Amino acid sequence: MSQKRLAYALWIVLLALFAAAHAWHLRADFPNFSPWEDWSKFTDEGWYGNAAIRAHLFGNWYLPGDFNPAPAVPVWPFLLWIVFAFTGVTIQAARGLAVLFFFFNLFLSYKLLRERGPRWAGLLAVTLLVTSPFLYAFSRLALLEPLLMTFTLAAMNLGLRLPRFRRKEGASALIGLLFTGMLLTKTTAVFLLPALVWIIALPFWEQKRKLIRMLVAAGGAAAISFGLWMLGVVSYGLFPDYKYLFFVNDYEKPHGLWPRILSFWWSFHGSLWADRVLVPLAGLLTLAALGAALYARKRSVSNGQPNWTSGLWSDPLFSGSVVAVAGYIAFMTYQNHPQPRYYVVVIFFIVFIVVRVMAQLLYQEKRARPIDARKAGLAILGVVLVTAAGNGIWTLRYIFHPQYTWITAAQNLTQYINEHPSGKRLLVSISGDEITLISHLPTICDDFGTQDLPEKLAAYQPGWFAGWNDIDPGTLEDLHTHFSLEQVAGFPAFDDPDRNVLYLFKLHPLPNGEVRDENKMNLKIALPDDKIDIPVE
Repeated sequence: MSQKRLAYALWIVLLALFAAAHAWHLRADFPNFSPWEDWSKFTDEGWYGNAAIRAHLFGNWYLPGDFNPAPAVPVWPFLLWIVFAFTGVTIQAARGLAVLFFFFNLFLSYKLLRERGPRWAGLLAVTLLVTSPFLYAFSRLALLEPLLMTFTLAAMNLGLRLPRFRRKEGASALIGLLFTGMLLTKTTAVFLLPALVWIIALPFWEQKRKLIRMLVAAGGAAAISFGLWMLGVVSYGLFPDYKYLFFVNDYEKPHGLWPRILSFWWSFHGSLWADRVLVPLAGLLTLAALGAALYARKRSVSNGQPNWTSGLWSDPLFSGSVVAVAGYIAFMTYQNHPQPRYYVVVIFFIVFIVVRVMAQLLYQEKRARPIDARKAGLAILGVVLVTAAGNGIWTLRYIFHPQYTWITAAQNLTQYINEHPSGKRLLVSISGDEITLISHLPTICDDFGTQDLPEKLAAYQPGWFAGWNDIDPGTLEDLHTHFSLEQVAGFPAFDDPDRNVLYLFKLHPLPNGEVRDENKMNLKIALPDDKIDIPVE
């Protein structure tokens, strides 16, 4: 075996080991004392899989009046339902499915870079992804982003190869179907649509008729498939649940120029959550490539001596990645509510931008100041390798120091309820679906649902309530309409000072079925028949 082949073999083995480590300790906490405070670690895994969880545990995926996101985002719970049929309902199985899609994403990322560059570029992109502590933390949660990226990267791979297909309209239609899969996995996929359109359109820009056929095939397939799903949603009376997902994600929007600028800065600056080196580097390289291309066009050097950006912006991988990042930042700017997990999508395109520009610089033909271009490429390569090494060490610390506070808290809470069987064995909690996934305890959500909480409490009559370090006065008011509260236990979990103890309360029904009226008394404070030791704030 030649030295080059041996080096590649060792490199691939190292990547495989890092990738496999993502599937180790699947019950472990989201890494404690990380830079990423994200509520998804104690809510989203249960919320977006609750249809599959309920179907297997309780015989019905739908809980009237509660949070039922499956009509809007059905793909993930459907796949979970299949997996649970073989594994039973466990958090390891749910997270294992997410990790499986992360593996697919590594392979699809390699195929993208390999299509547009040498083998080492594809492997380097995979290296940056597999060593990322940010991706390690979030790809091991049973969230929607890994599956969303699988659909997206599959569509991009098809789009890059579209000019080579004999039946281009059929391949375009398949891209449209993949987009429907994206949209039914996570609704924010609509902000990736411009990137997919760009990738399809760019190679056919000079062939207008063919371009129109490609876009009609893709758009028609997406519209028909999504329309069929929506027809089913409406026919089965699930449209209120579909609309509710958008209602609960409707945050206050900025008004006026300055608030919009601040919202953009918050969303743009939030990308540093994903990586404090690669993100600024990708931004600088994009601006440099844009400036160089504009300068070349102005000076008309492209006719004789092309500069280092020749062919870069016409490459759908590079320009499409730039459009994808812009689209997702635009979503977070509009939403005015960026969260770390959203950047799981962004970091893939950031890596593509960095590696693609670096390959462009290192593989310039011997024209247009090639020595400077190669030096710049080598300098970027040095920064990238140091970043990968630092990130790899950071990720290894998480790999070899797992903690299990959340699993332990959920299991101990369920054990307490089982050992004190007075009242109904039903818990109301914002983390309820997550607890159900871990310990199979029946739960409803106190914060989300198509019914107001007092109505839901009257319908389901839960026996227990669990909240984190304090009680929201609005939630307490709703609980007080039907119950008094007795704080009975606390279970340490996680590292967030606002969310590091899960407190359990026994709900005592009011005598003779009494219902308190919040218009006649203040129910937002602890009442004499309560026993509440944590703050109400």
